[in-house]
Amino acid sequence: MSVAEQATERMVVGATPEQCFAIVNDVERYPDWAADIKQVDVTRRDPSGRPLEVAWRAAAFGRSTSYTLVYDYSGAPRTIAWRQINGDLTTKLDGAYTFDDAGEGRTQVTYVLEVELRVPLPGFIKRRAQSRIMHIALEDLRARVESSLTT
Repeated sequence: MSVAEQATERMVVGATPEQCFAIVNDVERYPDWAADIKQVDVTRRDPSGRPLEVAWRAAAFGRSTSYTLVYDYSGAPRTIAWRQINGDLTTKLDGAYTFDDAGEGRTQVTYVLEVELRVPLPGFIKRRAQSRIMHIALEDLRARVESSLTT
């Protein structure tokens, strides 16, 4: 079994923490702007109507992968966290976005991701893939958030 490794990436986005949270929490729109996300199905919502259990299909490692995440809003609206409850390539895909006010209508977004694969890969390959996934996710998020302010 592969060992889970946690990685953290940060990026400053030209929007408020509330605007960033709203985009991240709108999971059904991810296929519109997140390059690797192919399909999203919200299978359960919390009493406030927020996505609680979400089935995802994404491009990863040169193929399609499916996984189901359960969301935790206990730190909302500063943090949105999730943990994987099912997955075909991963046994763990747990993470969180944290939104910290960076002043002047900007937000520092921190993305933490812990990944454990079903098939062992050398650590450096796994770390490179994890870093790429996180960097692209943050770049896509920044582009989506900042473009949503001009439309």
